[in-house]
Amino acid sequence: MKKTLLALAVVAAGSANAGINLYDANGVKVDLSGAVEVQLYDGYAKNEDTTIRLDDGDLSLNASVAVSDSLSVVSGTAFKYESKEVKNDELWLGFASDFGTLTFGRQLLVSDDSGIGKDYEMGLEQISFAQTEGDRAIKYVYDNGTFYAAASHNLGSDDKTEITDGRLGFRTGGLDVRVYGYDAERVGQKGDETWYDNGDKTKPIVKPGKAGDDIRGYNLEAEYAFGAVNLAASFGQIEYKDSKTQDVQKDLDLYEVNGSYTLDKTTFALGYVHAKDRHADVSHDNVYANVTQKLHSNVKAYAEVGYADNDKIFNEVEEFGYVAGLEVKF
Repeated sequence: MKKTLLALAVVAAGSANAGINLYDANGVKVDLSGAVEVQLYDGYAKNEDTTIRLDDGDLSLNASVAVSDSLSVVSGTAFKYESKEVKNDELWLGFASDFGTLTFGRQLLVSDDSGIGKDYEMGLEQISFAQTEGDRAIKYVYDNGTFYAAASHNLGSDDKTEITDGRLGFRTGGLDVRVYGYDAERVGQKGDETWYDNGDKTKPIVKPGKAGDDIRGYNLEAEYAFGAVNLAASFGQIEYKDSKTQDVQKDLDLYEVNGSYTLDKTTFALGYVHAKDRHADVSHDNVYANVTQKLHSNVKAYAEVGYADNDKIFNEVEEFGYVAGLEVKF
């Protein structure tokens, strides 16, 4: 029972790592986790030199308190500090049992887990659910090992962003198939502190043209692992509309296929992404390749190159980019 409840609590925490156990006694368990990632980066931006990029800085504290044999209270708080400012991006609590985990507060939404990409920086974001976190979010997650399901809702107020999303999945053997759905109103509306921003305005990422769009879409994903090989494919459709006029801004089809092969502590990956905007009749093709070296269970180094054929979607980007990075997690 305890093992099941602990697994559910980790799922509720979203991006939390296994971490360091700070306390485990009398039904109370407290874990600390974090990540630091630094890159040598030359993206798709024109006329920009290679630079040192601080890509990740995270610190999380999660707790689980068993209040009975079948119920635990779980909580978490996390901070991001890629920039000089420290941002509290998670502050939630809830309940975990054999029937799933229900959490409330500032947290990642279910759609934050979507995507099959094996890229680090040089891949087009396969599906852009523009905002995947919320300050007033309710999330439910269930996973029995074979079947899993989840749903979350960010409460809107004063014409601010309102989001509902969900996931259904099935896994057996090496096969894992799932589908994500996303329905949002007034994404990035003025006054909402949470706004989509990938940190690099010139990275070939498909996003709404302006704040306040309504966004609806889905992404169907499948992965199959056998031995050292992992293959994945996905297809998604997403539509962006002006929230006031309901005029279509973008109507996208997005495809990705990729694969990886692991040899001892080294993993090689290759991926292809295609995006087509049926509304504007433009398309985008992207290929990326990378190699990752696992130096320790908590440390990895990687290098990646990418090519992007933008078909006039982006005017200020180059066709080639590369990145090399080192990441430490605990």
